[in-house]
Amino acid sequence: MRVGVPKETAEGERRVALSPDVVRRLGKDHEVVVEAGAGEAAGTPDAQFTDAGATIGDPWGADVVAKVAAPTEAETARLGKDSVLIGFLGPLTNGPGIKAIAASGATSFAMEAIPRISRAQSMDALSSQATVSGYKAVLIAASNLPKFFPMLTTAAGTIRPSQVLVIGAGVAGLQAIATARRLGAVVEAYDVRGATKEQVKSLGAKFVDTGVSAEGTGGYARELTAEEKAKQQEVLDSRIAAADAVVTTASVPGRPAPKIISRAAVERMRPGSVVVDIAAEQGGNCELTRAGETVVHNGVSIIGPVNLPASLAYNASEMYARNLLNFLKPAIDKGELKIDWTDEVFEKSCLTHDGVVKHEPTLKSL
Repeated sequence: MRVGVPKETAEGERRVALSPDVVRRLGKDHEVVVEAGAGEAAGTPDAQFTDAGATIGDPWGADVVAKVAAPTEAETARLGKDSVLIGFLGPLTNGPGIKAIAASGATSFAMEAIPRISRAQSMDALSSQATVSGYKAVLIAASNLPKFFPMLTTAAGTIRPSQVLVIGAGVAGLQAIATARRLGAVVEAYDVRGATKEQVKSLGAKFVDTGVSAEGTGGYARELTAEEKAKQQEVLDSRIAAADAVVTTASVPGRPAPKIISRAAVERMRPGSVVVDIAAEQGGNCELTRAGETVVHNGVSIIGPVNLPASLAYNASEMYARNLLNFLKPAIDKGELKIDWTDEVFEKSCLTHDGVVKHEPTLKSL
């Protein structure tokens, strides 16, 4: 089996689909072809790939093409009916791209569509990349806040610690909580799923209880009703006003991010406070968020970062590569790719096969 690793061409994308460590593990039984310069932006020069056993060349003729971001129109044109494409393909948001992949005849698998079941945890690239996002979001907040995060006792007196509120206690939120605590902040956290309360408390943060629960399926939260949103907002607004920094991470797959922080809530915050909205690319959790921009309103900075995992491309690529390897391993039999279509992991993550879109949620979105 030949595995190809193209250089990512999406704007701002610095990650690479395989790391030298994973190439070394694959190279024992398979050939890995890496496009020249594919890992440079992630701090991995070609020499590290060749030292791990890869060859530098054209990756698009490989049996399996491993990518991070969805392919461009020109890249999709290089796929054939025998190609297997794996990556973050945007099943619910990339309609034209999915149709083009289907038309090529290629079999494609979306990493974000891997079911969240126990045995697939090691393949869960959404979670691994969300870990990066949660960590980085807090660093952005700390670097933009005109205050120390920790309490400091100095000759000039004692400096009080910053108050940080994390909204959403999924993987990104929990990592944000842990990072803010490591930096010495006093942390509160909120999630519509009451089941996260113990996780929040285990990280040393206080859980904000609004009396609203929105337990969903597959590890996600359901969308709240208007009445529930109003009740939630009343409690949250008071906690937002008290915070020096707010990190928001709430999202619903395939739908715009829920609006949790209103303009009025921002106007109650102290000047110099910061909001870092991880959900900016999905429209943002804050009414004032603009993806890729920093908006200053009444002295409050609302930061809408995009593709945070790419900002820590070295480790993000390492984790993604391991997810991809763990996804591939069950389909490899005596050096060949043999997909078990009765396996829930492959069945539910398959987007296209034999010229047809197979993924039911994608079909509905199309």
